[in-house]
Amino acid sequence: MSTPAIRPISSRDNAQYKQLRQIASSAQARKKTGQTLLDGIHLCQAWLAHKGAPLRCVVSDSSHTVAEVKTILDTCLSLGCDVMLLPDTLFAPLSQVEHGVGLLFLIETPQTLSHPALNGAAVLLDGVQDPGNLGSILRTTAAAGIARVYCGTGTVLAWSPKVLRAGMGAHFAIEIVENTDLTALIAAAKVPVFATSSHASFSLYEQDLRMPCAWLFGNEGRGVSESLLELCTRRLSIPQNTAVESLNVAASAAVCLFEQHRQQGVTRR
Repeated sequence: MSTPAIRPISSRDNAQYKQLRQIASSAQARKKTGQTLLDGIHLCQAWLAHKGAPLRCVVSDSSHTVAEVKTILDTCLSLGCDVMLLPDTLFAPLSQVEHGVGLLFLIETPQTLSHPALNGAAVLLDGVQDPGNLGSILRTTAAAGIARVYCGTGTVLAWSPKVLRAGMGAHFAIEIVENTDLTALIAAAKVPVFATSSHASFSLYEQDLRMPCAWLFGNEGRGVSESLLELCTRRLSIPQNTAVESLNVAASAAVCLFEQHRQQGVTRR
């Protein structure tokens, strides 16, 4: 059996390279193939730590001798992973990071085959459309020790490259359930479901959050839809200076999840 080696590719007509170009530039291609790209050292390290070998490792000529990159390449080769070396001119169209380190992983997009019941701590997202907001919420969720996120219809795809970058590896530490029917999920919930609203009379800091509960956060413009708000256990306000606009969805999520974290008395180890 031959020892895995770095494989140089110099032609843009190479079939595997052309497929990478499609996955890098097209959400439709990512959905069709069930694959996506991780861009940069941190995401690739996180994938190796949580998931193991990628489908393929792709590195640029100018980066393959960088110490951190070389360590990742050696790990990939030891796992029998295909490693593709590209000229910088071919690598550039694959990456959405300007002046980034030339390293990518091609991975299979993790899939949740069923829609698990809402019976424990979780975050529910109703039409969150900004990739940066979704990535930040996923990162906050993981940091607060919550293991599951349900993404309702209209929420940006969680495994898109921009969301992955904003999530900084949080994707690999939590379960993400996409295309969720939030109405049915909340109606059958076994735990309280709270939503934030600037019009609520009950403050976040008055609510007992020591029990398992779920949080519902909404679209950047309209917030949570009224039909879903009606199903929630309670609407909570986040006290703030009324002279400024309300917090955006990612900031609201951080405040709520870490108030729950504080009340539960969980200390970081």
